[in-house]
Amino acid sequence: MGLKEQVSEAIKAAMKAKDKLRLETLRSIKKVILEKETSIRPTGQDELTEAEEIEVVVQLAKQRREAIAQYEQAGRLDLAAQEQAELTILEEYLPQPLSEAEITQVIAEIIAQVGARSARDIGQVMGPAMQRLKGKADGKKVQEMVKAQLEDLSRA
Repeated sequence: MGLKEQVSEAIKAAMKAKDKLRLETLRSIKKVILEKETSIRPTGQDELTEAEEIEVVVQLAKQRREAIAQYEQAGRLDLAAQEQAELTILEEYLPQPLSEAEITQVIAEIIAQVGARSARDIGQVMGPAMQRLKGKADGKKVQEMVKAQLEDLSRA
């Protein structure tokens, strides 16, 4: 069962349970998926791939994290709490995040594959790293870890 179908079933369950927050959050996921599917129809593709569906949820989660930071900075803890609750629901539909050790291992493999030797090679590493780690690790964290590993290589 794809993500779209899972979300549809969860919407039905949230309606029965009268869980307004969960219902609104799930509807936002479904809305964005349907919008994306509509935008890709001219290309001949009817539905999103699993990776594209996950990308939708990753984007929604990222928006919630940014909103939480802005609300906390503005002192609106009530709104930050609501965004946090929505983020918790969104995270249920994301793949399990990788540990730092697993991320480090993936980055080391990519560095070896592309033959990167210094911090100037960050562009060669980041593309493949984000492709492999999409939805499994935060982009900023990956970038920091790539920089650190490349700096260590250039010192050695």
